[in-house]
Amino acid sequence: MLKIRPGQKKDAQGIFALINELAEYENAPHEVTLTLTQFELDGWGATPKFRTLVAEQYSEIVGFVLFYPRYSTWKGPTMYLEDFVVKESLRKEGIGEKLFYALKNLAKAEKANRLEWQVLDWNTPAINFYKKHGSRLDESWVNAKFTFEDLQG
Repeated sequence: MLKIRPGQKKDAQGIFALINELAEYENAPHEVTLTLTQFELDGWGATPKFRTLVAEQYSEIVGFVLFYPRYSTWKGPTMYLEDFVVKESLRKEGIGEKLFYALKNLAKAEKANRLEWQVLDWNTPAINFYKKHGSRLDESWVNAKFTFEDLQG
């Protein structure tokens, strides 16, 4: 009954609910400032900024991966996995594995030279999942960013 497929605009509300579930899991619900309207525009508007694959079960979105192209000056085209979420009540049922491998296969088919992402250092279940599936964890890079407020100054 599980189907992995490209996300469509009609899936935006289900994906957005999982984004908020992830924010709760990460103890940061206040950090979600994105609106559903903006999410729909950014994903399915005239110039999409990201793509998704969704896991659909009995007409319900129960998981997704959100990703977009990047470019490496050393490797050429790469792909970045921004978020990977499975509904908490359905974790450990193989849904995440199917989503993960669907994205990996898509990256391979699109000739990405690398598929990369970040994982919070305290998220042991995610770290263990990635290790189990042969991912390389690279602790030699330090994350840096400017927030919206920083960019305004």
